[in-house]
Amino acid sequence: MWCETLPNGKVRFVERYEHPLTGKQCKVSVTVDKDTKSTRKQAQTALQDKIEEKIGSFLTAAKKENLRLSELVDLYRKDQLSTVSRSTYQRNYHATNSLMDILGGATLVERMTAGYVREQLAIRNEKAGTTNERITRLKALFRWGYENDYVKDIRWLDKLKKFKDDEKLQKLEEKYLESEELSMLLQNISVDKWRLLAELTALSGLRIGEAIALDNADVDIKKRVITVSKTYDAVNQIVTDPKTITSNREVYMQDELLELCRRISLYMKKDHLLKGYQSSLFISDSNGGYISYYAYNKCLSETAQRLFGKKVTSHFMRHTHVALMAEQGVPLDVISRRLGHANSQITREIYFHVTKKLKEQDQQRIKAVKIL
Repeated sequence: MWCETLPNGKVRFVERYEHPLTGKQCKVSVTVDKDTKSTRKQAQTALQDKIEEKIGSFLTAAKKENLRLSELVDLYRKDQLSTVSRSTYQRNYHATNSLMDILGGATLVERMTAGYVREQLAIRNEKAGTTNERITRLKALFRWGYENDYVKDIRWLDKLKKFKDDEKLQKLEEKYLESEELSMLLQNISVDKWRLLAELTALSGLRIGEAIALDNADVDIKKRVITVSKTYDAVNQIVTDPKTITSNREVYMQDELLELCRRISLYMKKDHLLKGYQSSLFISDSNGGYISYYAYNKCLSETAQRLFGKKVTSHFMRHTHVALMAEQGVPLDVISRRLGHANSQITREIYFHVTKKLKEQDQQRIKAVKIL
C-alpha cells in the first residue's frame, strides 16, 4: 500500500491486486483527510474489502464449478434488470425466491437432478398448477444459465416433467367465454368505459395493459390498424415496452372492431367536452390519465360472477378472442400472430379444444343423416 497527497491536501491510499481472470495488475484506492497511524489502518482495511469485493464479483461472473443456486439466481436477476420489463422482473424475482426456499439457495447447481427437484416439490404438496409454474420458472433459470455458460449440463431438465393437472383440464372451458356469455356480460357492465374496454380486448385480442396504453395515434381508422408498441404496467404505474419482441405488432380491424373503435373515439370526444379535460389516450380516465386496471377488473369479475358464476378476469377477453376466432375457422398461426405470441401453450390448448368441440358437433349433425 502506498499513499499520494492530493492538491486539496487530502491523502489517497492505493493498493494493487491481480485480476483473477486476466492476470493483469489492477488498483483500488481510498481517500482520507490526512495520513496518520489510525487513518492508515482504516485505509488498509477498506482497501482489502474493496479488493475482496472486486475479486469476488469477477470469480462469480466466471464461475462454473461449485456455483450455488443463490449465485445463479443473482446472476440471472442482474441480467433481467436490463432485458425484461419491470413487472416481469418482479414476477421472476419472487419466483426465484420461492425456488431457493424449496430447493435450498446453497444447493450446488451442478448436483441438481430431476429426482431431487420432484422430491422437494412434492414435499410442498401444492396444487399441480402451482407446482408446474415452479417447474417452468426453474427450467427458464437453468436454460439461461446454460446459454450464458454458468451451467455445464441441463439434460436433466428433460426428465423433469410437469405434474398431472386434472383441475386445469377440467377448467379449460372456464378460461374463456362463449359468444352468448360475452354478449350477456357486455350488456350488463354498467360503466360505459369498462364495457367499451371489455369489448375492445375481446374483439382485438389485446392484453389489458396494451389496450390501456393506446394513444389516439396508435388507432388508425383509415388504415384499419391498431399499432401495439407499449403496455401499461399497473403495478408500477408506468408505460413500458411490450411483453415480448413479437408483442410489437399491427392488429387489423375486422368490421366489428372498426365500428367499435369509431364508437370509442366518438364517446371519448364527448366525454372530453362534457367533463372538460383533454387526453392523447385512446381510452382515458376522467382526468385524462391511464384508467384504473383494478377498478375495471373488479367490475368485470363481479358482473361475471353474478351472471354465470365464473371467475372472470381481464385476461379472459384475450382467451375469448382466441376461442371466437377458432370458431370462425381462423388458423392458429394467424391468431398467434394477431395476439403477438411467439409460443403460447394456453392459446394452442384453447384453439384445439374449440376446434375439437366443433368437429364433434359436426359429427353429431352428420350421424343421423340418410343420403339414400
